[in-house]
Amino acid sequence: MTPRIIGPEVEGRLTWAGLMDALEAGHRRPRAAIADSFLTAGERVMLTRSAWIEGLGLAVKTATVFPANRDRGLAAVNGGVSLYDDRTGRLEAVIDFHLVTGWKTAADSLLAARHLARRDSARVLVVGAGAVARSMVAAYRSLFPAAAVAVWTRSPAGAAALAAAFPGVTVAPDLEGWVRAADVIATATMTREPLIRGAWLRPGQHLDLIGAYTATMREVDDAALRRARLFVDSRATTLDHIGELAIPLAAGVIARADVLGDFYDIAGGGFGRLSADEITICKNGGGAHLDLMTARHILAQAGPSPA
Repeated sequence: MTPRIIGPEVEGRLTWAGLMDALEAGHRRPRAAIADSFLTAGERVMLTRSAWIEGLGLAVKTATVFPANRDRGLAAVNGGVSLYDDRTGRLEAVIDFHLVTGWKTAADSLLAARHLARRDSARVLVVGAGAVARSMVAAYRSLFPAAAVAVWTRSPAGAAALAAAFPGVTVAPDLEGWVRAADVIATATMTREPLIRGAWLRPGQHLDLIGAYTATMREVDDAALRRARLFVDSRATTLDHIGELAIPLAAGVIARADVLGDFYDIAGGGFGRLSADEITICKNGGGAHLDLMTARHILAQAGPSPA
């Protein structure tokens, strides 16, 4: 069997609804085994994330971060996802890193919103203007097609450029004002100091926290965590590794029991909104098991191998 090479050419066959369904179905399978490794040489980094789900396969996602590539006119982050058959161990496909990561990250947040955000959400705020924020604008417009969408970032030019790429999307000039007004707030930043204050929140909101991915990063303050019902995509990849939760857990601001569910609790009804007035927060921490589910879905949508 010759492994398939899958790149951005299949993107037109993907839909947010289809990938959300695939992620939800993946969490009804046996719980994933996951492992990560991290190698560095100065500023150069190689991260590998592996997952194995019985009946779905195995995946190894490799990401390389070479900051000096920017001076060469090359992308600083590169990589690939290797997908294996779990019956034979044979390599089935190598899938473009950016294709898997972009769709996985946004669909992860979208699946949480499907269960936690109010169906009548009419205003969506995206905080950030990078590649993830761009994906989130497209993703949230698919889930809430009638909602007004605004973008805020510290760089007005960055926010304007992102808004200009999507008809009808506007720039939010005032972060606090839009946080207070929005029904759904998606944060996709690399801040180490919280941007979103719990004092700004109102009943019925859903917060989608994507950006903080290291032990020192946070996007919301302690007050926000205390006011909300808390969820994560995966307890295994968030509670002890990401500052958004690890820091307040260590300080006793919240307890592990305050995290009420992850995606493995969807099937049993333990991951969802209970009332229209509650505030919900979900931390998107990612994980190789989500890359595996996404890669398997992308391969299926790519169709049969050309003769």
